[in-house]
Amino acid sequence: MVATYLLDTTTFSDLMREHRHVEARMTTLAPTGRVFICTIVRGEVRYGLERMSKGRQRRDFEVKAANLFAMLPCESIPEAAGDCYGRLKREAETKGLRLDENDLWIAATALALDAVLVTRDSDFQRVSGLAVEDWTH
Repeated sequence: MVATYLLDTTTFSDLMREHRHVEARMTTLAPTGRVFICTIVRGEVRYGLERMSKGRQRRDFEVKAANLFAMLPCESIPEAAGDCYGRLKREAETKGLRLDENDLWIAATALALDAVLVTRDSDFQRVSGLAVEDWTH
């Protein structure tokens, strides 16, 4: 079975900053793994770029983001993610988890697509049923 990996915004940012461990993991997965982002991650990345001051650094990051967007498939939020979201949001409320709305949707998407969520955000570790990996070490 081919493993599938959903990159969250922190991991996408690590790729933009050319984090050597994350890049190495991407290289080793190329022949066997399926790596993608979702529309929520794409939106968060675009928002981050829009917040940057105009100038050379922003242009450089926009080029890096465009290259990664071209390389990584972007999955829409599937219908089943809505069911997962409802459960996760209620669970987060009862457990006192600090996940914002976008993070809840990213986690729900990973669960609905049976994907491992790749993140360095430790809050995701406490989401029940969610497979999480941190590629930065």
